Amino acid sequence: MAEPLSAPEPWQDPRAAPYVRIERVTKRFGEVYAVDDLSLNIYRGEFFSLLGGSGCGKSTLLRLLAGLERPTSGRIFIDGADVTNLPAYARPVNMMFQSYALFPHMNVEQNVAFGLKQEGMPRQERGERISQMLELLQIGELRRRKPDQLSGGQRQRVALARSLAKQPKLLLLDEPLGALDKRLREDTQFELVNLQERLGITFVTVTHDQEEAMTMSTRIAVMRAGQILQVDTPTAIYEYPNCQAVARFIGSVNLFPGKVVAVEGNQVRVASQLGPMMQMQAFHPFAIGTPVSVAVRPEKMRPCSPSALGSSKPVLTASAPDVAGGQINRLAGVVEDIAYLGDVSIYRVRVQASTPAALDAGATKLASDEGSWLDSDEGARLGTDDHVRLSADDDARLSADANARSVIVEMTLTNVQPRTEQALTWGQPVTMEWSPTSGAILTD
Repeated sequence: MAEPLSAPEPWQDPRAAPYVRIERVTKRFGEVYAVDDLSLNIYRGEFFSLLGGSGCGKSTLLRLLAGLERPTSGRIFIDGADVTNLPAYARPVNMMFQSYALFPHMNVEQNVAFGLKQEGMPRQERGERISQMLELLQIGELRRRKPDQLSGGQRQRVALARSLAKQPKLLLLDEPLGALDKRLREDTQFELVNLQERLGITFVTVTHDQEEAMTMSTRIAVMRAGQILQVDTPTAIYEYPNCQAVARFIGSVNLFPGKVVAVEGNQVRVASQLGPMMQMQAFHPFAIGTPVSVAVRPEKMRPCSPSALGSSKPVLTASAPDVAGGQINRLAGVVEDIAYLGDVSIYRVRVQASTPAALDAGATKLASDEGSWLDSDEGARLGTDDHVRLSADDDARLSADANARSVIVEMTLTNVQPRTEQALTWGQPVTMEWSPTSGAILTD
């Protein structure tokens, strides 16, 4: 018997109704647009993350959902009901603040009971609900302690128990793990996901931590300047960012500017400003001559230099000869820095920029002065640092020799051997290679 077809995710099902619907919401503080004409659908049972840097509008959007702010324009719906003008206490929503906001004069049990008592819940029912929450968060033995007698992780659990005690339809979490140390934060990420799955409550969290969002979320909305740049699953956002801003914000990325010179099916060939020809798989059409950037994550790159590996065979065989008889998707350079992180090592390789590669027959040949792309006013970016710019003012990433400009390219390798046995070392020439399916082509 054939296996039953799995149901599509709700955001992929046109028949599914969103649980939270934000329609063209704007929030203005004076002349500043904190949220700018933003629309978003969140579905029942999601663990949804609003991700972005400081000042992008993510916390304001969370406060709009909570009813702590009123939108300047637009409408907000929760479970089909228009809550745009409802006060916070009338919404089926609860919020856990970054500071946890525990009452210092109350013990754990009293803090968890506070919202239930305010609602007038009978004493017996209130006691049962409190015990249920304390057991759920595994803090029953702490019920008589005051907040100043608790660790950071314990305070976080108390705040979460208090937020869940009223059984909200929607739980909002503002930087819920920001006050925890790294190891506890990592452990708590999995605990939050397991808790959310057991309860079935829709979670919406705000964070600036990319790894946190990637670990916990069913979907992520990446925000900048009050608007959403991309909404998708963690995998899709990481592997297939829709713009350079998303690619740079989620993890590390190498960006190689160039122009489209050939398209065949879903394969797009790019003449890179560094010189070598590049070819990538694309998911939408590109016109010949379109300025693009080839985005490749450092861990997708692999060394293929025989001298670096002590082997006569390249590590990868994905590259194909280009029209000039060379190789596509290959860059040669010299290892300049190595960051040893235990499980992986990050290699920073200085690559010399050269004349753009020869173009396919029939394509418009790039003039030799197109090398001035390296000094374009648009400030094309390479590498993983927002400050890495291909401009004459760059003092760290470009060679002082104007005829031999260079950029830093990052490559991340898993440390399967002890560090003393690794083949690549400082000052060593290396050729890096990546497959046509291991990156993305971006137009902005």
